[in-house]
Amino acid sequence: MTIETSEDSRFDNIRPYRDEEVPAAIERIMNDDLVVSKIINFQFKKLSFLSWLLKPIIKRILRKKYGNIKTVAELQKYVAKFLDSMIKNNTDGVVFEGFEKLDPKEGYLFISNHRDISLDPALVDLGLHRHNLPTVRIAIGDNLLRRQVATDLMKLNQSFIVNRSAKGRELLKALSDLSDYIRLSLKEKHSIWIAQREGRAKDGNDMTDPAILKMFYMAGKKLKIPFNEYVKELNIVPVAISYEFDPGDADKAHELYEKSKNGEYQKSEFEDIDSIVKGISGYKGRIHIKVGNVIKENFETPEELAGYIDRYIHQNYHLFPSNLIAARSIGEGREAIINPEDEEKFNSRINLVPIEEREFVKKYYAKPVSNAMKYN
Repeated sequence: MTIETSEDSRFDNIRPYRDEEVPAAIERIMNDDLVVSKIINFQFKKLSFLSWLLKPIIKRILRKKYGNIKTVAELQKYVAKFLDSMIKNNTDGVVFEGFEKLDPKEGYLFISNHRDISLDPALVDLGLHRHNLPTVRIAIGDNLLRRQVATDLMKLNQSFIVNRSAKGRELLKALSDLSDYIRLSLKEKHSIWIAQREGRAKDGNDMTDPAILKMFYMAGKKLKIPFNEYVKELNIVPVAISYEFDPGDADKAHELYEKSKNGEYQKSEFEDIDSIVKGISGYKGRIHIKVGNVIKENFETPEELAGYIDRYIHQNYHLFPSNLIAARSIGEGREAIINPEDEEKFNSRINLVPIEEREFVKKYYAKPVSNAMKYN
């Protein structure tokens, strides 16, 4: 009798890269014109007209710096250094709370709110790394993987693919395989990170989609395990991720404005990649990451469990001055003593947004306040 594992060929289309696949993936990334162009636009914007000259130079630099990486573990050391540098240059510091309670010999299913495409799981990974805990396998939608280079970048960093584009029976099989992959990963003590809903909370309203929890249970249902028992086996840990400022706030507001005005919003081809770059390189102020306790309570339905996760995130979302100022500005907050410098910083940021879209930005920052007030 063969024992199924998360490394089985059944999961080849969704699993992260193995060590033997790393060198080829890195080579493809270093030779990708889009990657090189993004580096030139970010690092040498004033010299972008010389891209024909800079491209071969950039490729040589990349090869010298990253060409000798042979394993996922080696790559993650570079990622950790990069994140430390990003925190130093583009934030006012990060607080990690609750990680000390986790057992390095256990596998956890981290479910968090979702504000930034790549930073949310990356910061959870950094918190684990700083507490000498194994990093996570990251669930990512196939809508972000329109180019091979995006697939390579994500799967190198332990991402596995959620097939959102499938339809009908194909979708049912994809969800079943995903549920099995998560179960087997946890059984092997590989932790998982997944967002509480499909897509980022562009309106600031962090709400768990019960459909995500129903997907988890597909594997348990096949094993005839009751929902309330299977939830306990999953070692679910809720996570509240809070940013003082979101580098993509204006873009999210623009999308919501367009939808309110025209009924729809059409993404550009490389918009998701641009969002990733902006999220990493933009100023974020202070950041707070808080992990909760493993959920061991009895929940009879996915909806009950979703409500519990929502309550944790809403109560533990760290309310920064940006949230309090925004809530007060739209008449939803309580009186609070605000530092004039924080007020000026927030207003300066809002003033960069087109007048007709500013209300969406204010509501985005204010929503965590009204969510927290439901419980206080």
